[in-house]
Amino acid sequence: MLSDSRTIQKGMTLIELMIAIAVFALLIGIALPSYQSWIQNTKVRNVAESLQNGLQLSRAEAVRRNASVTFTLGPGSGWTVGCATATANCPAILQSRSSTEGSTTAVVVTPLPSTATSITFNSFGAIASAGLTQMDVSTPQGNRPLRILIVGGGGTVKMCDPSTSLPSSDPRKCP
Repeated sequence: MLSDSRTIQKGMTLIELMIAIAVFALLIGIALPSYQSWIQNTKVRNVAESLQNGLQLSRAEAVRRNASVTFTLGPGSGWTVGCATATANCPAILQSRSSTEGSTTAVVVTPLPSTATSITFNSFGAIASAGLTQMDVSTPQGNRPLRILIVGGGGTVKMCDPSTSLPSSDPRKCP
């Protein structure tokens, strides 16, 4: 019988394991800041889309119900949509969203003008009472803010990027 002096190695050595752990830690260290920035940007986008959807709902309900409907900005990023004059067919609160639904207190909503907290749409979907004309959504860390605009008297709602570094031809740039 011939004896084979070679043995088959199973598993990995301690040095190989330490190198793998070091490479993994280095990759995590590089990726973590980007991941945190992505999370903050996602929070801002979620709140901005919620506000935009609330405004669009207000406008659509005003047309559908043939009545004046008001969008009211609540504390934090919360909002309420309801009829300006409550009737049997048009309740005072049609839909509301609290600031704790889907977002955190890490997102700041700034209405403009700063004293305005509501806007009313008439039965044609146009602005019935001017008040709230835009909302800036941002984080205290300053990550990519977004702006919600109520454009013109027609009541069109638009989300845009207020960054000055965007070229004027970019459709995401605020007017």
